[in-house]
Order: sequence, then C-alpha cells, then structure tokens
Amino acid sequence: MNNAPHLYVIAGEPSGDRLGGALMRGINEMAPGTRWSGIGGAEMTARGLLSLFPMEELSVMGLAEVLPRYRQLMRRINETARAVIDSGADALVTIDSPDFCLRVARRVKAVKPDLKVIHYVAPTVWAWRPGRARKMADCVDHVLALFPFEPPFMEAAGMGCDFVGHPVVAEPQATAEEVAAFRATHGLSSDAPLILALPGSRMGEVGRLCPIFGAALTRVVARHPDARIVVPTVGAVAQTVAELTRTWPGAPILLEPGATEAKRAAFAAADMALAASGTVSLELAAARTPMVIGYDMAWLSRQIIGRLLKVNTVTLVNLVSDTRAVPEFIGDACRPEALADALLSTLSHPETQLDAMRLTMERLGEGGERPGHRAARAVLDVVG
Repeated sequence: MNNAPHLYVIAGEPSGDRLGGALMRGINEMAPGTRWSGIGGAEMTARGLLSLFPMEELSVMGLAEVLPRYRQLMRRINETARAVIDSGADALVTIDSPDFCLRVARRVKAVKPDLKVIHYVAPTVWAWRPGRARKMADCVDHVLALFPFEPPFMEAAGMGCDFVGHPVVAEPQATAEEVAAFRATHGLSSDAPLILALPGSRMGEVGRLCPIFGAALTRVVARHPDARIVVPTVGAVAQTVAELTRTWPGAPILLEPGATEAKRAAFAAADMALAASGTVSLELAAARTPMVIGYDMAWLSRQIIGRLLKVNTVTLVNLVSDTRAVPEFIGDACRPEALADALLSTLSHPETQLDAMRLTMERLGEGGERPGHRAARAVLDVVG
C-alpha cells in the first residue's frame, strides 16, 4: 500500500488489547507508516498507539457491574466518538467490548455514515440475543470472526465477515526444558499433582469465584495431600487474588502479572486446571491441559442471561469441538462439591478431553497463518 492509512482502533479489555496488538503488528508489516489513534493497553501502545485514556476504565462486565458506572461510561463513549470524528481516520476498528465499542460506532456513523467500521470479534449471537447481529449491522460494515461457524450469522444480518482464526493458536508453548526449570524453581516433584487455578481477570469474578474455588480445592487436596496449586495473577486483580488465596490448601504458588514464561510453563506442567469460563479454556486446550470450568456472576446478570442463553454449554472448547468433553458448572451449579468431584474425575482420567482439545485447535487454525496477519489483511482489504 503506497498511502498508508490512518486507523482509529479501540479495545476495552486485556483480551482485546492482545488482539489489537497482533492486528497492529500485521498492519505495520503490510502497510508501513500506518498512523494509529484510539484506546488500548500495553500491547497496542507497544505497536505505536497513544491511548486516549487508560483502557482499564472500560474493563467491566455484567449488568450489575456496569450500572454503577453508567454515567462515567457514557461520558467516555461521547468523548471517544468525538475523537474518532475529529481524527480524520480512514476507518474505525473496534475490538470486542460491544457495550462500549458499538455505542461509539453508532455515534460516529450518525455523523460520518461513509466511514468504514470494522468490528473484531463477532458477538455471540449463536449463544444468546441473536437480534444483536441485525442491530449491529446499522453501524458496522465488516466483522472479523474468531470462530469458523460465525460468518454465516454475520452475513445473514447484512455485514461482511471474515474468519481470521483465534490468536490462541499462535501463542508459543513451553518446551520440556522450560517445564523442568519451572518445577525445579518451585520445588515441584514430578509425581505430585499440579493444579492450575484461574479465577478470572475482573474484580467481580475473582471476588465471587475465589472462595468457591478454594473450597473445591480443599476437597481435592484432602484426597491428594501432595498436590500443589499454581495461581497465575492478572493486572489490577493480582493483590485481591493474593489476599483471597492465602487460606487455600496446597501452599499456592502465585505467579506475578506479566510472568509470561512462567505462566506458559505452568500451563504445560499442570495435570489439570480449575478455571473461570472464558478464553482461558482455549489457552488450556492449546497446552493440552485438561480442565474443569466454573463460573458465577452477580444475581441480576445471572437471572437475565440465564433466561436468554440459547446453548447448553458456554465452554469454548465444547462449542468449537462440538462435544461436551469439558465439565462445566455455571451459576447455581458452581458449587465446591460439584467442582471437586469433577476435578478428581479429571485427575483420574485426563485423556477424555485430549481429542476435543486437539480438534478445537485444528478448527481455530493451528499450524496456519497467524490470526493477527489474517485480520490485518482483512482490515486493509476493507479500507481499500
């Protein structure tokens, strides 16, 4: 591209920042000199973005969590829309966080209807609220989908859509040497069960899940006294997780935020994981680590979402592989006794999940072109 574009790109949470960083890397390689404006975190700023305001302000989830901050979010939505309009950008790329991003896109389109809007991460209309796709088509021209079954839903609503693959397939996996070094560093014997605990990345999640996970793990360690627990921590919730896991059994090993190599080694070394529902299930599948999924939410969110859900599993490995290989316990079912029983069963028979994890990675593009580059090509095609 001779005339590099000016792109306004918005991400609202860490997973979106990672997608944005990979996308920006691909575009910078394909269209050197691309100018960037927008909102993002560390991954995106490392690729040349000066964030309009700290991305962490947008990292909220669930109706009960959003409502107390509604006025502040609305001010940021209006501020961001005005910044996009004033920037003179050639296109707006919004990444996930639809409650924020699509409100911004709608305001921008009202003033600049010809500006191309590309949304990265298709809404989960196959799971709940299918009408979101039609509503989204009013302000979005093109969608970049992470999952291969999503384009037909977007195209039926009137948008263009490319399946670009999931970024998890491009993440490096730990080597045997790195796993051995991790075990040696933390004094982990090769025959003691190693359990990953992943209670989420948002304050509301860890506050609800840590007590439940801790009680479940207490039951597991009672059956396997030599078991050890590893807890990777994330950003702003690291201190809270440290406080909430102090009474956990198994002398938990907490990994500091940003300890990427240690986290990667822990995923590969673990015999199994107890994790919050979300993208982390795909990270575990990439490492071929068997898992049990648990998730709960604020009462109001649970009541509303529970009535709208259209699928009988929310675990991404189950959905992509079209199996129910991964045990999950959502809402009222997320109780220590049930989680502990599933963990003990998984520890005894981990092989039951391996085929589903392999199929999931294959369908998400493992071994092919990096998703960030596929996404970059799609964006540049839309921009023209």
